[in-house]
Amino acid sequence: MKAIWNGTTIAESDDTVVVEKNHYFPLGSVKAEYLLPSDTTTVCSWKGTANYYTLSVNGKTNPDAVWYYAEPKDAAKHIRGRVAFWKGVDVM
Repeated sequence: MKAIWNGTTIAESDDTVVVEKNHYFPLGSVKAEYLLPSDTTTVCSWKGTANYYTLSVNGKTNPDAVWYYAEPKDAAKHIRGRVAFWKGVDVM
């Protein structure tokens, strides 16, 4: 699987976990130079609190386009250490 945005591969892995139709990539498969920290959080009733990264690629930013659960609830512990993408990021 690959995550591509703004013509650039952000992540690539043969080891994704699919939850609610979203591919969660191992954090180590993501090119860290494209991630900027974000203060945004949201709460999922069964996964817990999500944290976000903003993508910054070739002079363009995509706020909060990457999310992860730093401390997922037990039901979602299999996505600890993984990130997912949205907001125009192509996952294929």
